[in-house]
Amino acid sequence: MPTQRKPVSFTGTRVRTHNPDVAGSFGHYLCSRGQTTGLAFAAGLAMAACTGTHVPTSGEIGWVKQVMVHGVPIYATDTTPDEKLLHAAGVLAQFLDNDEDGVPDNPVVHQAILDTRGAIVMTGTEQEADDMDWRDSPRGQGLYAEETQLNARERGVFDYALEEIWHMVTDYGYRVAYPDVFGTEPGTTLTDAMDKARGGRFDRPPPKYPEGAWYTYDDVSCDYGCMASEYIYWVYTSFIGAQDLPGRLDQIGHEWRLNTPKKLKEGEPVLHRILSDPKYKIPLAIPDGTYEGPTLVVEPYEPADP
Repeated sequence: MPTQRKPVSFTGTRVRTHNPDVAGSFGHYLCSRGQTTGLAFAAGLAMAACTGTHVPTSGEIGWVKQVMVHGVPIYATDTTPDEKLLHAAGVLAQFLDNDEDGVPDNPVVHQAILDTRGAIVMTGTEQEADDMDWRDSPRGQGLYAEETQLNARERGVFDYALEEIWHMVTDYGYRVAYPDVFGTEPGTTLTDAMDKARGGRFDRPPPKYPEGAWYTYDDVSCDYGCMASEYIYWVYTSFIGAQDLPGRLDQIGHEWRLNTPKKLKEGEPVLHRILSDPKYKIPLAIPDGTYEGPTLVVEPYEPADP
């Protein structure tokens, strides 16, 4: 199971990108062989829609099921266990509807996700995703069943579904709804705070971070927007206490130091105030996948309209 990896969006050409000049942290929505039926623009993002529905042959992994969460799809392969799919759906539902009353808490963020066609795509394993032919596959933020952990906090482990699904919620939702605050380009509240946390503004991770930096992401393939997406993930999950687990700092300390609510409040007061502001309706309870709102149902896979 991977320990940390940059947020990815799976695409028909197997491109993974967080290049803000192309599509920011929405991913690179391109289709192979020029198979596009139309081009939609949302919040400055060009999205190409692929044609055709691929029918898997015998022995081939295929997209067979989905769960709709307040209109937002989670698509899954036949190698993704239903319990993992429903767990991921519950996590997404709790991010959107943290008080679990059946209504998304922040309608502006929810609508932004719908408008930009945010989605989660689940495969059984990372290797499966790497080997898959993505030409006729759904588009969205990638999540692996092997990294999706049931009853994680009871077992003292981190559930990586929190990371990948939160990336989608922020990239497609908060970033679009509040671009001056959560935008991932230079000069937003988020990125100004990130530059301070890293000891300077770097388009890519530097060979060595300045002394005193508390966010030291070192994946050289991760560009500025990608690093900002990672930063708000670290900040938010520490804010709600999700990173406060036994031995967790030993696992993540090479990249992130402020892993508890107390450390975050003292070390990152700007974003702590933002996340505490009721204006943004930030989900405060750690999602555990056991959503008590409307029942989440596994349905047959239906390709999204172009």
